[in-house]
Amino acid sequence: MTVFSRRASVLSFIGFAAVALSPALHAQNTEPVKAVASFSILGDLVKQVGGDRVKVDVLVGAGSDAHVFQPTPSQARLVGQAQIVFSNGLGFEGWLTRLLNTASYKGQHVVASQGIKPIETEEGDHGHGHKHGHSHGEADPHAWQSVPNVVTYVGNIAKGLCAADAAGCDTYKKNAAAYTAELKALDTEIKAAWAAIPTAQRKVITSHDAFGYYAKAYGVKFLAPQGVSTESEASAKGVAQLVRQIKKEKIKALFVESISDPRLIEQIGRETGVKPAGDLFSDSLSDAQGPAPTYVAMMRFNTNALVQAITAVPR
Repeated sequence: MTVFSRRASVLSFIGFAAVALSPALHAQNTEPVKAVASFSILGDLVKQVGGDRVKVDVLVGAGSDAHVFQPTPSQARLVGQAQIVFSNGLGFEGWLTRLLNTASYKGQHVVASQGIKPIETEEGDHGHGHKHGHSHGEADPHAWQSVPNVVTYVGNIAKGLCAADAAGCDTYKKNAAAYTAELKALDTEIKAAWAAIPTAQRKVITSHDAFGYYAKAYGVKFLAPQGVSTESEASAKGVAQLVRQIKKEKIKALFVESISDPRLIEQIGRETGVKPAGDLFSDSLSDAQGPAPTYVAMMRFNTNALVQAITAVPR
């Protein structure tokens, strides 16, 4: 073989190797999908489905309250650069339409709760145990408090990501299927935790009316001095009525939510002689070092705290 022939063979091999390696190099160089999620719980769900193919930025971070959130100019720029935006819907993010307009956002917007039948909040009995004495006339937005509802969220998230990134669709579907199996196991676990407690004893006081879907899914009665939004004010009449009900029904499980001002619950505790049992996570995850850094961890933590508070009470 001549020197020229040997050189041609070497060059041919290098060219073949480059072609063979190009898909891997392309995969390594592919930029992740830029996604924005409105709040921390939804951000975790998007991460579970998106995996490494998606970079998720969260507007309302862990420990913050989406009800009273005010977007900043830097967050508007973040939304403007996103390929896909995920929101909860059901009126939870009252500020979102204005933010999308301010950001001149032209990308895809996925409402994760699409297809879920909302619980309606009306004057009087809200369907899960408390009469607030004022009218909301709106949907309860906290649909993620029911694990079966989050299975619907996951399906909507996967569809949205497939539309934004067709090449990654198989990955999103596989991630969604694996996460759905984990969620179904979690749902079974929560039902089993409550099964041993008589229905008449499943009564809990929380800061605001955020657990209606949990109540419906798992047969627990929640009472709260505030409505579905932390922006609403608890009336003196409503608080007095709640205090009387706590005393009459001998309710002993009293919780402050992680995003709420604890003073109202502490006041109710003083007036009823019931000591608050700790925090629950309703509208936000904890930080990475806390007890509820993911949705699954949050639901498990809340359930354990609720069950322990009720079962610890002498009957």
